[in-house]
Amino acid sequence: MRLTVIGTGYVGAVHAACMADLGHQVLGADVDPERIAALTAGRPPFFEPGLGGLLKRAVDSGRLRFTTSTAEAARFAATHFVCVGTPPLPGSGAADLRFVEAAVDELTAHLPEERDERVLVVGRSTVPVGTTQRLAGRLGTAADLAWNPEFLREGCAVQDATRPLRIVAGVGAAWAEARLREVYAPLTRLGTPFVATDPATAELVKLASNSFLATKVSFINAMAEICDATGADVLTLARAMGADPRIGPGCLVPGLGFGGSCLPKDIRAFAAGVEDLGLGESVAFLRQIDAINSRQRLRTVELAAHLVGGSFTGRRIGVLGAAFKPGSDDVRDSPALAVAEAVRRRGAHVRVHDPEAADNARAVRPALLFAPDVTKTCDQADLVLHLTDWPQYRDLDPAELAQVVRTPAIVDARHTLDAAAWRAAGWTLHAPGRPRHAVRRQGGAP
Repeated sequence: MRLTVIGTGYVGAVHAACMADLGHQVLGADVDPERIAALTAGRPPFFEPGLGGLLKRAVDSGRLRFTTSTAEAARFAATHFVCVGTPPLPGSGAADLRFVEAAVDELTAHLPEERDERVLVVGRSTVPVGTTQRLAGRLGTAADLAWNPEFLREGCAVQDATRPLRIVAGVGAAWAEARLREVYAPLTRLGTPFVATDPATAELVKLASNSFLATKVSFINAMAEICDATGADVLTLARAMGADPRIGPGCLVPGLGFGGSCLPKDIRAFAAGVEDLGLGESVAFLRQIDAINSRQRLRTVELAAHLVGGSFTGRRIGVLGAAFKPGSDDVRDSPALAVAEAVRRRGAHVRVHDPEAADNARAVRPALLFAPDVTKTCDQADLVLHLTDWPQYRDLDPAELAQVVRTPAIVDARHTLDAAAWRAAGWTLHAPGRPRHAVRRQGGAP
């Protein structure tokens, strides 16, 4: 089939490459000429494992090309995927739909009046419930509109795009459903479930899914706070809870909390959208979930301050990680970067290392110092903070690193280091929610 992808950011670039890899003829369109030039050369404009090979293979095959012309995209195909961003509105957290609306309006303006087949515009952006109905009015009779939310995880996006757990299609007409089934036939033949529903339900699936995942993360982090106060072990607690199939182990991972461009943004936008419907009490818990998540950053800063004697002034802190998660160079709403900046503002001399995200982090936090390797990051450090669980950090030799620091003390805020190995190498390892590794709470301080 011939398809276009309008917007070649994170979601659009991955979707375009995947669709071409499945055998479709794909034209990606974007207003950013530098991004289009990079993609045309087969170079992803961001770090995502596996995407480089997938993209280059698709471009070299001739099935994928890119343009800055919406008019060209409108002429190229009768099925158009809209993958532009929906950032939060300043002050409210609600989704800003200007880019989606602009993409739909521009595409509509360039659609040919005469076509051999009906035109289908397919939204993949994360939007409030009711967006499809509102946008349909902007399209008028030029095209039909469906909603097909994406479920890509940064760091696993290629896997999620080529072997998705489900495909959700919110459609208002049988022919639109048939068109999308044809698009995704290579995946459904491999067993991927295809869930056809109305557009409102499709919009809600993405928001509800991310809100539920965020709830599990914040719940286990709240339990970690209780474990600190009572002497219980949060990892054993999570393992025992996750053994119950009604609960499951997924996302019951205590640590520094979630960040990035999806979960924080989506739960705030979901809460704001539902409040606009007059049903704010139904999702009031999402505000608390957000607050619990943000509190993990402050708890980590306070624990670090306690471990260096109550004041960061004059202390050297080595920070391992800047990306919001491993496998990504994304630093948007990164808990690791937020902690590093907070420690710096309280007087510490902070050096940060990240294997992929250093350039992006430096752009948004220019006052922080970034080191090219872990050794320079931790040189003469009074405390090391492990804040992004890159596999490179799990593979560090704690005995070698102990020769570099001033004080062999580390906060494992991600619960992924081998505590026994680090202790055997002479380190004091602190892990929130673990009584053998964390400082017990006394008088309100961790």
